[in-house]
Amino acid sequence: MTPGAVGVRREGIRADACSVDRFSPRVLRGPVWPVVLTIALTGLFATGVGGRPAGAAWDRAYDVVLYNLPYLAASIACFLAAGRVRLERFAWAGLGVALALSAVGNALRVLSAGLQGNGPSTPLSDVVSLAGYVTMYVCVIGLIRARVARFHPSMWLDGLIGAFGSLAAGVTFLLGPYLDPAQGQEAVTATELVGPTTGLLLLAVLVAVGGILGVRLDRTILTAVVALSCLCVSEFALFVWRVEGTYVDGGPLELGWLASVVLCSVAATIARDRDAPEDRGGGSRIGWRLLAIPLVCTVISLVVLAWGWAHSVPTVAAWLAIACVLAGMLRVAVTFREVRTFHLVKAEARTDELTGLPNRRALLERAEDLVRSAARSRPAALLLLDLDGFKEVNDSLGHSAGDDLLRQVGPRLQEDLRAGDLLARLGGDEFAVLLPETSSDEARVLGTRLRERVLQPFTVEGVRLHVGVSIGVSTWPAPAASVQELLRCADVAMYTAKSAREGVHVYLPDPASGGGGDRLRTMEELRVALTDDQLVVHLQPQVSLDDGTVVGAEALVRWQHPTRGLLPPADVLPAAEQAGLLGPLTDAVLELALAATTRWWPEHRVPVSVNLSAANVTDLDLPDKVGAALLRHGLPPAALTLELVEDTLMADPERGRAVLGDLRRLGVRTSIDDYGTGYSSLAYLRHLPADELKLDRTLTADVDREPRAAAIVAHTVALAHDLGLSLVAEGVEDAVTRDVLRDLGCDVAQGWDIARPMPVEDFLCWLAHAAVPVR
Repeated sequence: MTPGAVGVRREGIRADACSVDRFSPRVLRGPVWPVVLTIALTGLFATGVGGRPAGAAWDRAYDVVLYNLPYLAASIACFLAAGRVRLERFAWAGLGVALALSAVGNALRVLSAGLQGNGPSTPLSDVVSLAGYVTMYVCVIGLIRARVARFHPSMWLDGLIGAFGSLAAGVTFLLGPYLDPAQGQEAVTATELVGPTTGLLLLAVLVAVGGILGVRLDRTILTAVVALSCLCVSEFALFVWRVEGTYVDGGPLELGWLASVVLCSVAATIARDRDAPEDRGGGSRIGWRLLAIPLVCTVISLVVLAWGWAHSVPTVAAWLAIACVLAGMLRVAVTFREVRTFHLVKAEARTDELTGLPNRRALLERAEDLVRSAARSRPAALLLLDLDGFKEVNDSLGHSAGDDLLRQVGPRLQEDLRAGDLLARLGGDEFAVLLPETSSDEARVLGTRLRERVLQPFTVEGVRLHVGVSIGVSTWPAPAASVQELLRCADVAMYTAKSAREGVHVYLPDPASGGGGDRLRTMEELRVALTDDQLVVHLQPQVSLDDGTVVGAEALVRWQHPTRGLLPPADVLPAAEQAGLLGPLTDAVLELALAATTRWWPEHRVPVSVNLSAANVTDLDLPDKVGAALLRHGLPPAALTLELVEDTLMADPERGRAVLGDLRRLGVRTSIDDYGTGYSSLAYLRHLPADELKLDRTLTADVDREPRAAAIVAHTVALAHDLGLSLVAEGVEDAVTRDVLRDLGCDVAQGWDIARPMPVEDFLCWLAHAAVPVR
């Protein structure tokens, strides 16, 4: 039954390569019944091994039917695996075909050779068995291809070393005594060598597969190894017993092949699908699991060559051993090249290409190592540096000049760092310095020195340049408890240093906000707030200075944070600006303000004022959006005043003026907020289509005490009235200031002397008791 055994054995290899189940909570992935059926049929055949009923019919039933039914059951298990395992579909289907062909070949050989099974086989049975044999080799290739995304030279060499080494040992110690028999012993024929040779070849293939994939101790590999062992022992035992003339057909040896068939069925059942093949090449292939098989096979080949000095060794075994050693030497050269390339790529992956400094990945890895190894009593610090004015260098001199500037920053900063400090470029114009065993005070001092270094002039393309730098400082283990927190806290501190123009800022948590200084977290939470209705508006009244009647109310945004409570605009607006959410925030405030206005408009014709962002002012669709919002809330255009800061028009003044003109034609009033704080107020005032000016509180705060402030307000009032604009004074905090502003000609006052910003419900109560003109 050698041809059938060859087929089965192939299956064992097939199953080995097919299934990886190392981390599965379940062993069996497919239907269990094919395995149960295979075991049951094998057990049924085993009842006739020790003794079977006499008669040709029983012999045929056992050798033709019962012996081959387990093959067919295992074939069904393989076909089921082909439908379940996507990447190995071709391999499992091929194994199913190979098992079926082996069963057919076995049956044809027994029927044609006679009941004793020792007669010559027919060409048809040989062709069918050979087809099953070849199909299994194709399956092995398919299984390997499904497991390996890309083959590297080292993988091919590992496979060759495994194949050559195992063949050299097998030919020398297993087949050698029969290829070169002792004197007086009869040499075996080529036909008799077919079985053990195919078994040895299959063993070489499996060892080659192990060399390519590495040592993988999972359930499927173990199953395949046991199946292969059964096949090899069966093949070689059959060969030895036939040579010695002691083989008896239908004995226990037949169960060796059937055991491998059962294991093939088990391997197909536990096979699982994977997302994609693995890339096992390059420098990542260094490790004992990957080099164990090539190393062992190389040592075995050297043993074969040493054995040949004192004993007779077949010539082919010697050449196989030599080929294995040569392949091993080539593997060493390839390994050296791969390791060098791997370390080069690893270094490049952790190095900034422009400056040659470590990059973000290198900084994070070093910080993780520092956090893991350092004692919590020995703090570490992180400095985050962001250049000020770098964009202007790029815009005026070009990106090549900017790159040259960035290359000069690193060496300049390095002069003040210790040997263990790590300077890295995170990207753009952002650098970071990791300082082991450094307190916050020491980090602040170093940050000041580094800032002084950067403030010194740079020479770029023959031009002397000055750039500033903002530095944020954070420390571990407090307040940052992890590397990511360390980086985030430094980023928050750097942003604070930049916005406050203080140069160096050390991160300190804000206990009142429960960590609200974390700008990045606040920005993400604000995105949620815009969709979860966490924003509310408070309303601050505006009254006429002539008769005290209420003429308007400004809508001011508040954030009802789920854990931090009610947050003022000072917390909301910076986060919205950094996250690019000023536009959506304004849209949300507009909806809230108009919804509140509908509650008082029928009785009190008090318009509401809403501040526009720069993104809104240059949005050509804004007039249509505002018109739709007014229509949606059932309000006339007179119920709304839109305020903008003059600086918001600087980016695109022509488009801004067009948008404001469309709003005025719609009937919506427009107001210039914070007037007097810009740089081009008079020039833009000439062309801006506005209805009112709002004097900033910096101009009105000291108007009762400083003649210069009063003179500025008086002339501004005259200018506004000459242009047909009304003038609103903000920041009116007391009655004295209010009286002075009235005497100077201001039209409207807004401030704490009138009322503080209040929730909508409170404003409705306040409004009900205030004097409101009916228009």
